[in-house]
Amino acid sequence: MNSIEFSFLHRQIADWRRLVFKGLCLLICLLIVGIQPAFAGINDDVYDGNMFVVYAGNGSLVPSRFTLAQSLAEHKPIFLAFYLDDSSDCKQYAIVISRVQEFYGKAAEIIPISVDTISSKKTYEPTEPGYYYSGGVPQVVVFNQSGEVVLNKQGQVPFEEIDDRLREVFDLLPRTESVQLKRRSFNEFSSELAK
Repeated sequence: MNSIEFSFLHRQIADWRRLVFKGLCLLICLLIVGIQPAFAGINDDVYDGNMFVVYAGNGSLVPSRFTLAQSLAEHKPIFLAFYLDDSSDCKQYAIVISRVQEFYGKAAEIIPISVDTISSKKTYEPTEPGYYYSGGVPQVVVFNQSGEVVLNKQGQVPFEEIDDRLREVFDLLPRTESVQLKRRSFNEFSSELAK
């Protein structure tokens, strides 16, 4: 094999390598462009993580500190909220549940329950969440200190309705007769942290 033939053969091998490399790059680009990323949002029924973290900015709600049975045994007022992380109605409602915790979290037990975690049984005890679950989400149940249900509603129950029941449980003035509770703006909160 002379030097001209060797040079020709070497160029063909190099051209072949470049062609294979370009083909692989094109294939990778087509795969990347062809694969659609999973998008989820507050208005769809797609799972995109813990809804309290994603849509309410509150990761402290789950897991709950106490079970329903423990809270009933301690005679504490309870706010029970049934939800699904992949339900648009629940995603939109996450901020209301977080708001209930904001105002009543120190005095009452706030217990969010994913309905996926309720064991499937024919009957439940009154100390089990399945006893109160009506089959839809979101659903809220408010208990007084005696363990009596004072509110049990399905759907996006307004904060004000929950607040009214909890005001009765804690023997507080009605909202119309008390100072309006206001949430601090983010800037007020962050400026206090900076001091």
